[in-house]
Amino acid sequence: MFGMLPFDRSNDNLFDTFDNFARDFFRSSNASLPAFRTDIRELDGKYVLEAELPGFSKEDISLDVKDGILTISAEHKENHEEKDERGNYLRRERRYGSFTRSFDITGIDESGITAAYQNGVLELTLPKSQPVIPEARRIAIE
Repeated sequence: MFGMLPFDRSNDNLFDTFDNFARDFFRSSNASLPAFRTDIRELDGKYVLEAELPGFSKEDISLDVKDGILTISAEHKENHEEKDERGNYLRRERRYGSFTRSFDITGIDESGITAAYQNGVLELTLPKSQPVIPEARRIAIE
């Protein structure tokens, strides 16, 4: 009950032990949690990867495939200035954010990957590659 009060700042609540451990562990190191959340579902013959990238426009996002690795990068730059009639700043704000995640796409048909971005969610369709069946052939003796 007392853990629900907004002014309770103690770390001795039994129900929050794991949350406090994780929060303190990651706060004291340079390690970071994943840059953006992704969900991967398997459907018949393909995988669907959904990445949450709210606040980014389609032009801010890049997808690269190299050596069996899919890299999703998103970079956002914003510069807002307000000046008075003499050119003096009344307000000047800058914001920058950059996120990158990489995924191993072994077993994926790289030429069939498609992407769509709508309402802050990037959806990639990753078709499974067809297994290569070795061909049997007879060799003629001369």
